[in-house]
Amino acid sequence: MNANPWRFAVGTRSVPSRAEFTETAQKYEDWGFDALNVPDHIGAPAPFPVLTAAAQATSTLQVGTYVMNAAFYSPALLARDAAQVQTLSDGRLMLGLGAGYVREEFEAAEIPFPSAGARIAHLDHVSAYVREHHSDIPLLIAGNGDKVLTVAARHADVVGLTGSGADAVLAERVAFVRAAAGARAAELVLDIAITASPHDDSGVPSLAMTRQFAPGLSDEQLLELPSVLSGSPRDIADKLRRLRDTFGITSFSMQDKHAEYFARVIGELR
Repeated sequence: MNANPWRFAVGTRSVPSRAEFTETAQKYEDWGFDALNVPDHIGAPAPFPVLTAAAQATSTLQVGTYVMNAAFYSPALLARDAAQVQTLSDGRLMLGLGAGYVREEFEAAEIPFPSAGARIAHLDHVSAYVREHHSDIPLLIAGNGDKVLTVAARHADVVGLTGSGADAVLAERVAFVRAAAGARAAELVLDIAITASPHDDSGVPSLAMTRQFAPGLSDEQLLELPSVLSGSPRDIADKLRRLRDTFGITSFSMQDKHAEYFARVIGELR
């Protein structure tokens, strides 16, 4: 059994007002979530100001990016801004990084869209820079392919996995990360992105997001994926224990629409 404690993170894509966002961040902390994450997309809130506001509104909630598009940024400038959030949050920042993949967002930002190899090389460069200059900032690196997961195994404290394949696929990805990490393997926290979870007592999740990543699977097959949660809070808690005991996954990142129902799952596990 993995001895690491559970870690539960919830993402937000909306900041309607300071008062409402403050109330939301405090609510997540009260519900037992460990972290609040903000994505990095054109049209979504600016991550670092939002994380600073969340840190000011809470006392224990970790604040993080899931994930910054490393290809958008100079390592020195990104590290400068992250270090300021780390200071203002009293050390509660988890800097999440990814290689970037949406061509339309590069076009909207008026930034050239590099090749996949160039984006991954830049992710490696940014990660190494933060490690060298701001070793107090923990890193989460998320991805699915061999090259990104190799970067994650080299630099990350938390490795974000997609969970969009069946158990056998997840097992292979976990084994790959652990092999690539070598002596660091025991130190890694493994995270999985939850793409579907119930939001009411029906226990039935919407599979719309999951289907985007696995369009050829039936509903029954989608419900079996590691990234999909269904049933009662106790049912979901049992699935998370299985993912922990089978794959060593102890960290789970989900969308804000899943948060209230999932708070009951946290109650089952703690």
